[in-house]
Amino acid sequence: MDDLFAPPAAGWRRISPAYAMVLRARMLIGTALVIGVVATVLWHAVDPRWAGALIALGVGYAGWQWFRLGRWVRAWGYLERDGDLYLSHGLWSRELIVIPYGRMQAVKVESGPLTRALGLANVELVTASLQSGGRVPGLPQRDAEALRDRLIAIGIGDQDGL
Repeated sequence: MDDLFAPPAAGWRRISPAYAMVLRARMLIGTALVIGVVATVLWHAVDPRWAGALIALGVGYAGWQWFRLGRWVRAWGYLERDGDLYLSHGLWSRELIVIPYGRMQAVKVESGPLTRALGLANVELVTASLQSGGRVPGLPQRDAEALRDRLIAIGIGDQDGL
């Protein structure tokens, strides 16, 4: 990890590699639907060769995305510190978000059908500013629950002036 995107301490935590399967399933379903509809129209309205070419492009795109999504998941990291939460992600364009716990207003946990089937959940921090919120996707449900509870406890402590 680049020094620019690393906090002054070690101990980065990573999201679950199983989250790549959630993203891959979404990508395959979306790609199949779009390519299927457009290829059908091309087959009947233009020329079957165009439909075949589009299907080949779709398969190539899906293969590229399959490997890219695995790398994208491995690029995610978060670190809890005493006064803030660090989030880092991105392949080509890296991003580091530092969220002071004092800015936190709410903690949301969500889990859709695919993430629930794999025992995963997403944790989102809502802050006073729309630009400073953060999201930690693809955590095992126990880790998401523990992170949620720790963040809520910190938020309650900040409100009480502790």
